[in-house]
Amino acid sequence: MTSLLPKSVIITDDTMREGLQIESADIPVSEKLRLLDALGDTGAKTISIGSFAHPKWTPQMACIDEIAEQFVPKPGIRYTAAVFNAKGFERASQHPKLEMGGGGPPRFSCHVELCDSFARRNYNRTQGEQIASIDGTVQRAREAGAEFGSIALGNPWGSNFEGAYTHEQRMDMMTMIVDKWHDGGVKVNRVSFIEAMGWNTPLVVKDTIVAIRDKWPEITDFHCHMHNTRGVTMASYYEALQLGVREFDTCLGGMGGCPYCGNGRAAGHVPTEDFVDLCHELGIETGYNLDKLIEAVAIAEEVVGHSLWGHISKAGPRPRGDEVYPIDMPFVETLDEAAHFRKGSGVYEHQMSPWRDGDALTR
Repeated sequence: MTSLLPKSVIITDDTMREGLQIESADIPVSEKLRLLDALGDTGAKTISIGSFAHPKWTPQMACIDEIAEQFVPKPGIRYTAAVFNAKGFERASQHPKLEMGGGGPPRFSCHVELCDSFARRNYNRTQGEQIASIDGTVQRAREAGAEFGSIALGNPWGSNFEGAYTHEQRMDMMTMIVDKWHDGGVKVNRVSFIEAMGWNTPLVVKDTIVAIRDKWPEITDFHCHMHNTRGVTMASYYEALQLGVREFDTCLGGMGGCPYCGNGRAAGHVPTEDFVDLCHELGIETGYNLDKLIEAVAIAEEVVGHSLWGHISKAGPRPRGDEVYPIDMPFVETLDEAAHFRKGSGVYEHQMSPWRDGDALTR
């Protein structure tokens, strides 16, 4: 199949929400603001500052109003936040520095989980209640004169509580939802994959996108939010890139996880810096500065108090030109020594150097 790699992508960094929601609730507001400020220097175009979730169930977000009030926005960045109900939207709307509408005309979207168990655990709604709410969304879109609506398909490939879903189950759900939009006189042009439990693989992601496009050519835009629970999501994102998908969510260092999925921090996300590096190597514009992202990862590790899971932030970008390593570099073993690309040669000067004058290396 011919590659449809896009010229540019939209990468939303979700560190402040997805990343911090699974970390300690005791991180001070000042430290969260320091991390948010560092993210603003990376070239990000859209940053989620957190979520307006109930603090009883997501105590890490209890300070979201303080963050929304105190952070200093940087030019050219759209700051947003996650909301899950009318109360959350009302709270978010009190903060003028946040753009909750996404810019441009309002986007009308419905969200349905393939996993009823997860819908109950995470949203306190049944799958049936999610489906029942679609008609109201379609009606509001029609009354607003919207030409298109969008669909968010939750955990479409499998569930830790119900097992794998078949291609037929996904397509049956999509058909039911699209038909509701069409019955209301509104077309669908966008699908989001909101996948918290990490059942994605490159093949099923590819097959799903291709099948949706084949059946509904009007659906041209796809958005991927997939957890890296089983370590294959970077490959799934690459497959999506090959199909021309342009919208992706990531987190610094691969932070992330959902407390309702059963995997906690072990789930993680695609590291922003690693995905940006991949895109740049493929010739895809991201708007991000990789060196600034690596600096932001170092700050994130200080803020959360432990090492994160990305690779580029530890091994460094591919050295080219004047940045190639010296041939007589001594042994490099520890992560601190490997960080010589940003800390300088002093971190490994104490190491052994077995090469002497006359050895093959010096001849």
